[in-house]
Amino acid sequence: MFNVIMKDYIDYIKNEKGLSPNTLEAYIRDMEQFMEYLESNNIDSTTDVNKTIVITYLMYLQKCGRAASTISRNLASIRCYYQYLLNENLVKEDPTLNLQSPRSEKKLPCILSKKEVDILLSQPDNDTFKGIRDKAMLELLYATGIRVSEMVALNVDNLDLQLGYLHLGSYSSNERIVPIGRVALEYIIIYIEDYRENVLKDDDEIALFLNYNGNRLTRQGFWKIVKGYTKKSNIDKKITPHTLRHSFAVHLLQNGADIKMVQEMLGHSDISTTQMYLFATDNKELRDVYEKSHPRA
Repeated sequence: MFNVIMKDYIDYIKNEKGLSPNTLEAYIRDMEQFMEYLESNNIDSTTDVNKTIVITYLMYLQKCGRAASTISRNLASIRCYYQYLLNENLVKEDPTLNLQSPRSEKKLPCILSKKEVDILLSQPDNDTFKGIRDKAMLELLYATGIRVSEMVALNVDNLDLQLGYLHLGSYSSNERIVPIGRVALEYIIIYIEDYRENVLKDDDEIALFLNYNGNRLTRQGFWKIVKGYTKKSNIDKKITPHTLRHSFAVHLLQNGADIKMVQEMLGHSDISTTQMYLFATDNKELRDVYEKSHPRA
């Protein structure tokens, strides 16, 4: 039972941890609140607490308006508790392992709602080279979450149109294979088969996305494209070329995607980087199927 274990834990941190009176009081209060949360969700055993439950609780605190510093202290309190349980062989693993505290100085960039994504992605004219190219790029960014630098660096042979995948990076430890949603794939195929050749001036050009001169589109060129469609869409948010990447991550998590899968697709080396997106989700259970998660998969 929680109460019996908690009594022994409180004795432990009082006598062995050497915490200041204020910190000791905060740790006890944090754990009491966490236990109340668990009991309210019908969780009556510490062995039933996993990483998802801890993450969900932290998101609950964020949704209640708690400051990042308060959430960080709560995570530290829970981690201290589970380290005690591990040492006492009362649990087999620490559910707070690899979880990083939210940092108040790192604010999540602009995130579009799914409706706003639809509005932005509907702006290009589907009857022109520029419109189809821009539509393909915007859909690709939202479908894959790749960086703008990765997108403009894409070559035609980075695509597997048959299987619907992108191959990024070298064929080494840095390689990343990312699925392309059906909508993005549809417009990429239209762009390649019906429009790209119209501006192609050198048959040896391997760049996927070209400008009117038949050269590789630049980051600066794409930035101007995003600014133009943002103004046209009348969305009252500060949209940057990275906005669709951030929206991709949050929408996947909102629809149940596993954070490890999102980390791999974004190419984050450290899961703590991906973890910041959890604080922008709507507190849903995490599952790991991309096709069921992404709105345009």
